[in-house]
Amino acid sequence: MIHEVIVTTLNEDGTTHIAPMGVRFENNKYIIAPFKPSATLNNILREKTAVINRTNDVRIFAGCLTGRKNWETVDSNKINTKRLVSTLSHVELELEEFRDDELRPTFFMNSVNEVTHSPFTGFNRAQSAILEAAILVSRLEMLSDEKICDELKYLRIAIDKTAGECELEAWNWLMEKIEKYQTENNKVLIA
Repeated sequence: MIHEVIVTTLNEDGTTHIAPMGVRFENNKYIIAPFKPSATLNNILREKTAVINRTNDVRIFAGCLTGRKNWETVDSNKINTKRLVSTLSHVELELEEFRDDELRPTFFMNSVNEVTHSPFTGFNRAQSAILEAAILVSRLEMLSDEKICDELKYLRIAIDKTAGECELEAWNWLMEKIEKYQTENNKVLIA
């Protein structure tokens, strides 16, 4: 099973890299498999650490994909990688094993500290739609125009019915990104 989370890693200059990512948990290991090239890949290779941030603030997912990466962070407890402030829980990880791959290398990581900050009360339909739209935005160049259009039309229903202010803000950021992509590539994905 893949869980959509925010992964934070330490950049070479000491700043925090924040990236939405699907991670797995199997055989007591957290599995992170970033695409090449990526800052997450480089940072984990260098530092041997990462933090999984579980959040219900979907603006962070949408923001990272639309150039809004200035989310507040604080020090982790046991590793030299920061975590998000706006997180329900976080897991501090250390690298155990690395398997290289041409497209998507895999990190097998051990938890050295896991903290719950707030209970997870579940996503509403709009929050789930934002996560799906964020994944679409991350794959604009990989998916067919028809698939993107169909998915966005369906996701829009959840936004119209259940979105609050945060979800509307995140949705608008994603639609701006798609509109820019449309203009630059002479496509029509949203009307």
